[in-house]
Amino acid sequence: MYIVTVGFQIKPAHRAAFMLAMRTNADESLLHEPDCYQLDVCVALDNLNQVFLYEVYESAKAFQAHLAMPHFKTFNALTAPWVESKTVCLYARD
Repeated sequence: MYIVTVGFQIKPAHRAAFMLAMRTNADESLLHEPDCYQLDVCVALDNLNQVFLYEVYESAKAFQAHLAMPHFKTFNALTAPWVESKTVCLYARD
């Protein structure tokens, strides 16, 4: 399995719109990407503007396919101005 984690720090004024777009992107990923097995959207308990994603894909190729999907491209372009910082980490599950 190919694991992706993404940490976002969201600009406070855009939190509600970001969360709506993020949930839509997650739902679309799970619905239309058969090799996307899990996409959890988490929010820090002590900072509602800190969002963490935990994503599970069949392979690196499946993740690259995710990045090419129209719903991801739309999400990424829409939300980029709303994000203060973003950190992506890649893992393999043993």
